[in-house]
Amino acid sequence: MTYEEIAKKECLDWQRKMMKKSGMVSRAAKKVQVAINNKIPEAVHRTMTEAIKKITQAALLGSKWTTQRPPAANLSLKERETLIQEKIKTYKRVAAVEGAGTGAGGFWLSLADFPALLSIKMKFLFEAATLYGFDVKDQRERLFILYVFLTAFSSDEKRQDAFLKLKNWEQYDHHPEMDWYTFQQEYRDTIDLAKLLQLVPGLGAAVGAFANYRFLDHLGNTAMNAYRMRIFRL
Repeated sequence: MTYEEIAKKECLDWQRKMMKKSGMVSRAAKKVQVAINNKIPEAVHRTMTEAIKKITQAALLGSKWTTQRPPAANLSLKERETLIQEKIKTYKRVAAVEGAGTGAGGFWLSLADFPALLSIKMKFLFEAATLYGFDVKDQRERLFILYVFLTAFSSDEKRQDAFLKLKNWEQYDHHPEMDWYTFQQEYRDTIDLAKLLQLVPGLGAAVGAFANYRFLDHLGNTAMNAYRMRIFRL
């Protein structure tokens, strides 16, 4: 099989996985998180929505101006994805070091991990989009990045909705705007357990490093397959 044939097969396998229900543990954790969210005042949710929106937009803006120049247009998919795999390895190490440092620093430094990790993830997505040959200065491409992010960090229903938007991206006359309330709530629900464990004395550094490493690994796999799906029109 050629590299492109292998990539297509992996992408189709990933697409099937995106439409499947999560395991029992994940669904149970989501139910607990929903119950917790229902007890949080709406004003707090609105505040969190605005805060995460501003953090994300700041990360998007910063990444737009710091992302490397696009690679040569004649690179093959294999050459592009070799570069992307190197980026994934780099960002996993950066995220792990950041998580270990903030996790070892106690409660207040662990809180600082949230915006720092979000910025690392957005920076990686900008690098990946550029390596695939897409112009991240284009507002539509930055919106695509947000839906890749939401696909990676959402519950079943919202993940499937975000995934289908990515799958049908080229068919939209007007691309769907981001629902920031859903964005912040789904992201928080996905990472909350790991971030809470990061606050436990004696566990913080190890949990922070491991969780952040896994988050970037998962995001890297999601991004690669989302762009493959778009390139191959699968």
